Amino acid sequence: MTTAKICGISTAESMHAVIAGAASHVGLVFFPPSPRHLSFDAAMALAARTPDHVRRVGVFVNPEDGLLEQAVAAGKLHAVQLHQTPPARAAHIRQRFARETWAAIAVRSRSDLDGVREYVGAADRILFDAKTPPGAALPGGMGVRFDWSLLDGFRHPIPWALSGGLDAANVGEAVRRTGATLVDTSSGVESAPGVKSVDKIAAFLQAVAAS
Repeated sequence: MTTAKICGISTAESMHAVIAGAASHVGLVFFPPSPRHLSFDAAMALAARTPDHVRRVGVFVNPEDGLLEQAVAAGKLHAVQLHQTPPARAAHIRQRFARETWAAIAVRSRSDLDGVREYVGAADRILFDAKTPPGAALPGGMGVRFDWSLLDGFRHPIPWALSGGLDAANVGEAVRRTGATLVDTSSGVESAPGVKSVDKIAAFLQAVAAS
């Protein structure tokens, strides 16, 4: 069975769609350059609407401990998702905050997978995401997809999830092609950057359930 994380939720309406569609995880973004960035008060309000069976994942870009402390408390986070965070730093965060730790690996070529093994013992899950173009303002959430065949024959040393350009039209193929048991989308369920569509969320989750 494949489950899904809907990332970048920022409104009560979109959170309701995540819950109604039976997503397993929801992503709360704490990165000011992102159009999906949340204040701590907004995160607290969204967390209060979320049942604990929907796992709350805080999304960060190489964060400082102070930001993590406030975000973990405000969002009542079950997990932290780290972008552009070296393995040693991820290991420190995992130990200090005692939360499930995801490390994002940006993929464009097969050689990008070499870094996965460095996170064994430092992260609980790898999130394979597409490498964004040089100079991009964000490390993810830009609707960029990578070649799923790059994962063919790769021996995953720890649990993993698939992200990068997924939407209702292609997620079924992505699951069949890669064998992913957890998929993650953000821009694929938006009507504009940072603006979630409840209809697209519903369609995506229905497509995952059918995969």
